[in-house]
Amino acid sequence: MLSVALVEPEIPPNTGNIARLCAATNVPLHIVGVAGFRLDDRAVRRAGLDYWPEVQLSRHPHLEALHQSLPQSRFVYLTTKAERVYTDWKFEADDCLVFGPETRGLPEKLLRANWSNCLRIPIRNPKVRSLNLATAVGIVLYEALRQTDANDRTEEHT
Repeated sequence: MLSVALVEPEIPPNTGNIARLCAATNVPLHIVGVAGFRLDDRAVRRAGLDYWPEVQLSRHPHLEALHQSLPQSRFVYLTTKAERVYTDWKFEADDCLVFGPETRGLPEKLLRANWSNCLRIPIRNPKVRSLNLATAVGIVLYEALRQTDANDRTEEHT
């Protein structure tokens, strides 16, 4: 099954919104490393509202632990530095979408070691360096769900 991993998230409302997105799509959420806030922080829960109990949440001390917990997964790293656009990628049902901290993104060493699995979201305005993390997760997750047909269309609500 698809999953989302946030490496050292820093902004509680982003994590809360991503948790809500994961709950709505039945996609597990993995928090890797030390978050810049407590996960019981009011801002996280407020953003997730009453959906927080629906989140399939896992914590991992480091990326190696995440990899060990998902041995069948292919890890896809999202970065503004990638050459390949996410729409040019063929997502698979067990992919784990990995996003870095809001202020610095994923480490360069990690990206270089996994360059063939690095994707970006195009940004048309060169004066804008990146998208909000929750927005980026939503864009890529729904494309992955569309491609893998993992989104249960009978449960869609508008």
